Amino acid sequence: MPDPQLPPVSAVSPVLVLPGLFGSGPDHWQTRLEAAFPTARRVEQRDWERPEREEWVATLDRAIRGCKSAPVLVAHSLGCVTAAVWAESRAPGLVRGALLVAPSDVERPDGVPAIRGFAPIPMKPLPFPSILVSSSNDPYLTVARSRELAAAWGSRWVDAGAAGHVNAAAGFGPWPGGRALLEELLLPGAAPMEKSARPTVHDRGRKIPD
Repeated sequence: MPDPQLPPVSAVSPVLVLPGLFGSGPDHWQTRLEAAFPTARRVEQRDWERPEREEWVATLDRAIRGCKSAPVLVAHSLGCVTAAVWAESRAPGLVRGALLVAPSDVERPDGVPAIRGFAPIPMKPLPFPSILVSSSNDPYLTVARSRELAAAWGSRWVDAGAAGHVNAAAGFGPWPGGRALLEELLLPGAAPMEKSARPTVHDRGRKIPD
């Protein structure tokens, strides 16, 4: 039975899904969330295997400006960095909020070569509320680095536990915890940024269900 405190999915803001390198396949939690929300659509990049920073950001900008109202971004991996780069020079009000799951550290010297062109990662507050979900054993982002990004972006930091890269390969197809966080951002008056305006008030130790 639907939670009476949550708005019906037909009444929520637009949701833009931002996959990372190689996109998100049919078993990925992003794809499942996209199917669950009538207002959700994917930001389709021209080339998922050879990403280019300026092109990906421009594609995201067009998608945001094409929404009838400010959307909520649901980003994973390189999609998180794309959102941060887009936000660096944008004014508040264009985006309602963002769920940033397992950002890729594109500045790592041992990182994936295809995504190094997205460096440097902007280290300034995002102009919208955001939640950053981190995994304790993500091969592309250390916990310390995830906390650093959350502090810089003004995001609430949420611990997903040992969840790998929080993708289909790690078992994240159906993901009730991710949907709950998205619904939180979609609630009227939601402002998760207020809970993490400073790094000292992150949700340390808070875990979300698999």
